[in-house]
Amino acid sequence: MTQKTLEELRHLMAHAGNRRTETGIPRLAMVKGRVPEHELAAVYQPMINLILQGSKTMSVGDRTLRYDPATYFVMSVDLPAIGTIHAAEDGAPYLAVALTLEPARIASLLADIPPIRANARQEGFSVAAVTPDLLDAWARLLRLMARPEDIPALAPVYEREILYRVLSGPMGTMMRDIATPDTMLHRIHQVIQWLRTNYMEPVTIEAMASRAAMSVSAFHRHFKTVTSLSPLQFQKQLRLLQARTLLLTGAGTATSVAFSVGYESTTQFSREYARLFGLPPSRDAARVLAEIRNTSIQP
Repeated sequence: MTQKTLEELRHLMAHAGNRRTETGIPRLAMVKGRVPEHELAAVYQPMINLILQGSKTMSVGDRTLRYDPATYFVMSVDLPAIGTIHAAEDGAPYLAVALTLEPARIASLLADIPPIRANARQEGFSVAAVTPDLLDAWARLLRLMARPEDIPALAPVYEREILYRVLSGPMGTMMRDIATPDTMLHRIHQVIQWLRTNYMEPVTIEAMASRAAMSVSAFHRHFKTVTSLSPLQFQKQLRLLQARTLLLTGAGTATSVAFSVGYESTTQFSREYARLFGLPPSRDAARVLAEIRNTSIQP
């Protein structure tokens, strides 16, 4: 039954493109084929990502996970990450669908689910095997693409079932805690949201710990557990990812971009940029833009 449902899902998503492709269903998007490399280095929103064909690796800090068909990936907080996708062994293109998470929708379910066993560690992302019940819920949701008139009434029902199945599974604690005020994960999530807006400003560990209502040592430890990055490494990656976006859109020179994202030293900016992306800023931007042009003129 699982294999049959996977085949149906692949058929339903056959028209997806090699960019984020909206489905017409709120919070649900899909992707197929070779995604441009620079788009896979990004700040990812909280989501459930189901792989249907091929595989993907996701690297955050010093932690890398690989997931394959019939597994799903949950990211509970916004994280700067670098993804790599792989076609299937038989050459079939990568195919995946993602549901963006909203804490309020998760919170509305918490009173109706069985008790969740707490995990010893509270990572912000992980992978688990999909169950037949969870896969069936995905299929019911995606079938609505062919019946758009049913989406307003039925999509919230099927989305709720997907959330319920994940909350009842091995990553239930992670999902529950982002929707529960005053949990450690929720407080780290709040700091991350603040950092995403203020990444270009000078910030201290003490100020972030105070915002999370934790001691400095506890905040640093929990932040690293959730994100696989120290708070300052997290801020640095936000800066570098934003810098790359600005360079690719022609928003400034490497020097002006470095200052706009919060760097005081262009030498340090170039060094850290090259460490993350493999080339200094201007050369990396030229390479990516050349790849985009070459891809756009292919038949």
